[in-house]
Amino acid sequence: MSRRIDIEITSLSGEVATWRAAGAKLPKGVVAASLVPGGPVVGGVYRADVEQFMEGFEVLSVAPPKTASPLDPRHEKLELIARDAKGPDVTVTYAPKGRGPRREGERSPRREGERAPRREGERPTRREGERGPRREGGRSPRPEGERSARRPGDRPARTGRPEGGRPREGRTERRGPVAPPMTTTHRNALLATLSPEQLPVAEQLLRGGMPSVRAAVETQNKNASAQGRPTVDPGTIERIAEDLLARTNLAAWKDRAAGGLGAGKELRLRDLRAIVTSAKTVSLDDEARAQLKELQGALHERVEALRVQWGERLDKAIEASDVTEALTLVGRPPDISTRVSAEAAAKVVALTSEFLRADQDPGKWRAVVELAVDTSIRRNVKPSGIPDDEASRAVAIHNAGAIPELAKLLGMKVPPPPPPAKNVRRPVSRRAS
Repeated sequence: MSRRIDIEITSLSGEVATWRAAGAKLPKGVVAASLVPGGPVVGGVYRADVEQFMEGFEVLSVAPPKTASPLDPRHEKLELIARDAKGPDVTVTYAPKGRGPRREGERSPRREGERAPRREGERPTRREGERGPRREGGRSPRPEGERSARRPGDRPARTGRPEGGRPREGRTERRGPVAPPMTTTHRNALLATLSPEQLPVAEQLLRGGMPSVRAAVETQNKNASAQGRPTVDPGTIERIAEDLLARTNLAAWKDRAAGGLGAGKELRLRDLRAIVTSAKTVSLDDEARAQLKELQGALHERVEALRVQWGERLDKAIEASDVTEALTLVGRPPDISTRVSAEAAAKVVALTSEFLRADQDPGKWRAVVELAVDTSIRRNVKPSGIPDDEASRAVAIHNAGAIPELAKLLGMKVPPPPPPAKNVRRPVSRRAS
C-alpha cells in the first residue's frame, strides 16, 4: 500500500533525480525526471506517492507542492463587529443582613419534646414495650438495591476503601520482582546508520531473526505475483540479512542489558541470569563487555547473598532437629552450583537416618523418605526400620534404588538407581497488579 510523503530533490543526473525525505536524511532514493511536473529542480519540495519494498522505496507519482491560498482577493472574510457595552463596568451586589431564607433540605430547630419529622420511606417508631407479631419464617430478605440507595441527607459514602472489604491499616501493597524493562536505544541507533535497502531487513531481523525475514520475503513475492509486479530475489535479501545479523543481535542484547541494569535489585534473578547467559551467543564489543561485567557482578552478589541465607536456614534446621526443613533445603539449593558442605551433609544424613525407624508415624516416615529421595545425599541415608503397614512398605520398595539401605531392610537385591528426573518448567503465576 502506497503512502504520500514530501520529498526534496537533491541532485540531477540526466533522466534520473535523487531525492530524500523533506527535512530528513532518510528515506532516500531515485526518481525518474519525467514523473516530476515541470521538471525536477534541485532543492524543490514535491508531494510523492511512494511504496516501500524490501530493497527500498519506489516512487509511483509526483505532484507539485501545496501553495498558499491568495489573501482574500474578493474580500470574503467574515468580520466580527464588537458591540459597545452599555452600563457600568463593575456590578456590586450586597449580601442581605441576617441568616437569610432557609435553603432546601434544611430543617428548623426543634422544640424540646418534639419528634423529628419522618423521612419518606422510613418506618414509624414504636412506643416503648410495643412490639408487633413476628411473621412466620423469620425476617424477610432485604430487596436488592435497597441498601445501596441513599436518600438526601444521609451520611455520605466513605471514600478510599478498596473494593471487596475493609482496608488493612499499616500494610503497604506488596510488590514482587519485575520483568526487565524494554529499551530501544541501541536498536534505534543501529537503524539510523543503515541504508534504505537495509532498513526493512534489519527491522525483520529485530522482530524475529532470519525466519521473520524469509516469511516477509515470501509474503511480499506472493502479493507482487498476484498484482503483476516483479518479485525480489530471496537470495539477495538473505545475504543482506546475514551481513546484518551480528549487528542486530548485538544491539538487541545491549538493550536487554541496559534494561537489566536499570531495573537493579527489582529484576528477577532468573531474568538476570538469562541476560548474562545469552551473552555467549553474541559477538560483544567494548561497550557490551562493560555491560556484561557489571551484570556478572550483580549476579554474583545476589547469588552469594542467597547462599548465605540458605546456609543459615540449614544450620537452624539442623540445630532444631527439623528433618523436614533440612531435607527441603538440601533438595532446593539457591543455585545449581551450590553444594552442601561435608559437615552439614553428615549432620543431615544422621538426622534423617535416626528419624526413619520402625516405630515412627507411618505418614511422617513416608514423607521424609520422599524428601530424602530428591536430595544429593539419598544414597548415604541408612534407615533403621520400616513401619509395619502396606503403604510404607510400598514406598520403601519404590525408592529402594535411590536409598540402598531400604533394599537391605526388605531383604531384596538392590535395584539400579532411578534415572535423573526431568526438570519440568512450572508455569509462572502472575500476580494481579
